[in-house]
Order: sequence, then structure tokens, then C-alpha cells
Amino acid sequence: MQNARHYCWILAGLLAACSNNDDDDDFIGNWIERSELAGKPRSEAVAFVINDTAYVGTGFDGTDYRRDFWKYANNGGWITQIAELPAAAAARSSAVAFVIDNIAYVGTGFDRYNELNDFWAYSPATGQWVEKARLVDPNPSIDLSRKDAVSFVLKGKGYIACGNDGGALKDVWMYDPAADKWTSKNTFGGAKRTDAVAFVIGERAYICTGTNNSELKNDMWEYNPDTDIWTEKRKISDATDEDFDNDYDVPRSGAVGFVLNNKGYVATGTKGGLSLQTWEYNAVDDTWTRRTDFEGPARTAAVAFVLGGKAYVCAGRTSSLPLDDLYQFDPLAAYDEND
Repeated sequence: MQNARHYCWILAGLLAACSNNDDDDDFIGNWIERSELAGKPRSEAVAFVINDTAYVGTGFDGTDYRRDFWKYANNGGWITQIAELPAAAAARSSAVAFVIDNIAYVGTGFDRYNELNDFWAYSPATGQWVEKARLVDPNPSIDLSRKDAVSFVLKGKGYIACGNDGGALKDVWMYDPAADKWTSKNTFGGAKRTDAVAFVIGERAYICTGTNNSELKNDMWEYNPDTDIWTEKRKISDATDEDFDNDYDVPRSGAVGFVLNNKGYVATGTKGGLSLQTWEYNAVDDTWTRRTDFEGPARTAAVAFVLGGKAYVCAGRTSSLPLDDLYQFDPLAAYDEND
């Protein structure tokens, strides 16, 4: 992938230059390139973490939809391939994944022809995938199949929200692993959207970014699972408070979201062009701070995971070229242009 990487760097510089004129020395945080994904380059994959191991799989490699998964160990690099999604599960991109009690759940997505509603559970103890309840409405005439949704876990329950079934969505569903059952929850408080990000800080979930009708969304919402209520937070651009969001430039689609040290992060994605910007969210005072720009090729449709107090951004695509590189982010480290 060396030649492809050189191409990506050139293209990333052209696309990201207009929105990244500030010197990286002005920001805190450092990105370091790590070993490439052991499998094929891909975009719109999923990633999840169980104990000290991350897993990356599914996605679209530019030609084929994928069903393979690969393990990445903290300080150990890429280890090996695990069991693929079984033959009964379509190869897919644009799915969601979450982990409850050391079991990973992967579902929904797109198989080239259709949006999907099936879910599959993976246990490292058995090394096998088992089919779970599909995301279905009690009314069988309502199809909940979708792609490009977001997911999160709160208090031992999995959630899926928003996405795209030919048009943007805003419904919310909760999965109970003990009952193997989906339950409808209060509709997402903001506008319908697809290609958004979600992350959890403490006992609250947050959804922001994404797009609907080609318009980037600039609202952000907090979810309380105890009350099933969505509460709007400050806008992430377009000033409503001159002391805060007048300086923000967070809206985008196809970004990654992750949490480190009780702070939320949004990085990469597209907003007219591919973006390198990294933003940090402080839930205590509901403010955003810009951190060091992503130091790999600008991209969209990547995945992110957290291991050992560091975040990792992997794969995605630059223009139409799928990627297989991996970058580690330390939000507390000083920027080092030579590492």
C-alpha cells in the first residue's frame, strides 16, 4: 500500500488545505502511525473492543463487501483473523457494532442491494457467531432495515438510532441481551440524520454531526436512559452563544467518534471536502476544543476504537480509494511533527 499511501497524502493535502490552515503546534494531542490492518483495505467497516483486544471487520473494499474480522491487541499489533460472519449473514458495509458483557453484537448495514436488519453476536470464548433477534417493529408491515446508523451501550443495554433506509431516520431502539429483544424508545430529539457519530460519557449518550437532504446537521443531543429523554446541548457551529459555538467547526458526515478520559472526540469525515480536524467535547461545561489535526491522509467512513488509554483510527477511504492504515491518538501528548 506504499504507493497508495503517497497518493492519499497528496490528495489529502489538496482537499484539506482550506480548512486546516492553522499550525498543528497550536493544538494539544499527537497522532502516530501504527501497523496496517492485516486484512484488505476497506471503508464503512465496524470496530469493537473486548477486554484488551480490538476487532475490525466487514466494510467495502472498493469491489467486494466484506465479512472478515481481524484482531488488534494493545501493544501487540495485528494478531490474526477471527471467524468471519457466517454464510447465513450477508457480507456488508455501513453496519453498527456494540459490546455488552464481553459479547459483541454486529448488525444492520448494506449488502450492495438492500439495507439489512439482522444482528449477530460474537463471543471470544467460543470464537463463534450466533444469530440474534432482528431489528423488527411489532407491526410487521414496518421495515426497520437500515445502514449508516449509530449505536451505543448504556446500563447493559444496546441502542441503535437514526441511519438511512433510502431516507434519513430518527427512531431509537433498545436491545436487551437477556431477553434477546428490541424495544422502541423515545424518538431522537434532533432532526433525522445519517452518517452521524455517537459516544457515551458517564451514564449519558451523545449524538451529533451527520447529514439529511445533503445538509450537515449542527445540533447535538444528550440521552438519559433513566428518563428516556433527549436534551439538546449547545450547537456545534453557527453562533447561538458568542463565547462558545461561534468558533466551532464540528459539523460533518462520515466522521469517527470515541471517548478518552471522559471527553468525547470527533475526527475525520467530510464537510464539503475531506477533513483532518479533531474536536474534543467536555460534557461538564458543554464546550468543544480543537485538538491536533489527524496526521494521516484525510478520510471519511473510517472506524475508531480505544485501547490502553489511546484512541485508534483505522481504514476508511480517501476519495474512492479504500485505506488500511492505522493511527494512534494521545490527547494529552504534545504534537510532534517528526514521529
